[in-house]
Amino acid sequence: MVVGSLEIDILIPGSQNLKEKRKIVKSLKDKVRAKFNVSICEVDFHEKWQRALIGISCVNSKRKEIEIIFEKIKNLIRGNGEVVVIREIGNFFYIKS
Repeated sequence: MVVGSLEIDILIPGSQNLKEKRKIVKSLKDKVRAKFNVSICEVDFHEKWQRALIGISCVNSKRKEIEIIFEKIKNLIRGNGEVVVIREIGNFFYIKS
């Protein structure tokens, strides 16, 4: 079994307050969750109104499948006009049963 984790650090330049930021982040999370069936949440910068760190995780029997899903997720987020991606960090863990 392979567990993949992806952190995406984003800037939200159009956000003027926490309410706007949370609306944008929630919309982004809902889209990713619905389209790719992964676990996703905001993991840092909760009180910063123009920045968010998004954590995503996925489990599969093949690393390549997770890599494909993560690439599609990164493209979806990069294509969102409301955010700018600062950095992306992916990790993979192998678990033997």
